[in-house]
Amino acid sequence: MPLFLVFLTIYTVTVLGNLGMIMIIKINPKLHTPMYFFLSHLSLVDFCYSTVVTPKLLENLVVEDRTISFTGCIMQFFFACIFVVTETFMLAVMAYDRFVAVCKPLLYTVVMSQKLCSLLVGASYSWSIACSLTYTYFLLTLSFCGTNFINNFVCEHAAIVSVSCSDPYISQRVILVSATFNEISSLVIILPSYVSIFITVMKMPSTGGRHKAFSTCASHLTAVTIFHGTILFLYCVPNSKSSWLMVKVASVFYTVVIPMLNPLIYSLRNEDVKEAVKTLINVKLFFGKM
Repeated sequence: MPLFLVFLTIYTVTVLGNLGMIMIIKINPKLHTPMYFFLSHLSLVDFCYSTVVTPKLLENLVVEDRTISFTGCIMQFFFACIFVVTETFMLAVMAYDRFVAVCKPLLYTVVMSQKLCSLLVGASYSWSIACSLTYTYFLLTLSFCGTNFINNFVCEHAAIVSVSCSDPYISQRVILVSATFNEISSLVIILPSYVSIFITVMKMPSTGGRHKAFSTCASHLTAVTIFHGTILFLYCVPNSKSSWLMVKVASVFYTVVIPMLNPLIYSLRNEDVKEAVKTLINVKLFFGKM
């Protein structure tokens, strides 16, 4: 029950935080910019990702029958893959957006057009669906026999193939190569973007200008560090029995905790969002008094 209440609280904050962020961005005209367009999609991905995993986790904490059907497990894996790959590239797209805003401010409105923003978001979703379909196809080629118990609270690839009674080599290679490609390609966008941003900001003569530029990037850089740090840690842990506890702890962090942290990071460290929230509260209080 204590664990149930902890995860229920986390999930409630996740739902309210991410849906609240989407609503604030939608109703406030000042936030109708490329940066917040990407942030609204990041919030949507975090909400969906948490909703794929957490409700089943909450159910397992209060019922004796903790089973999940094979179809249910595969569907959870399929949708979880879509949202984690989408988040990987959404963070990369947001890093590119910050690079253009800081390093090429005069060209920002031209480069980050509505068409390009929609194309980048659409490409992130499309690629993630293609990756997830590929992973799921190779997973379904495996054979599963007898009663299988997954050593995790979520249907992750490593947990599923560990209970297969056929050789999972091809499926493991496919997901390793694809995950490595996704991680490297996103970091190839993120790291040079922030190196360029750092160099540009340090060349600014005004201290106030440097502070403003760093503050606009601080929230995103924090989210990137937490997300990619957890993913790299998870997949760098050796696949042995002694490492399963660490895998499960990391799994909890990036499937349950990170979707809660992102809206908190962007709301607490972003002046525009805080101002929008204050305005919304004041408007509600005003109409409430009337």
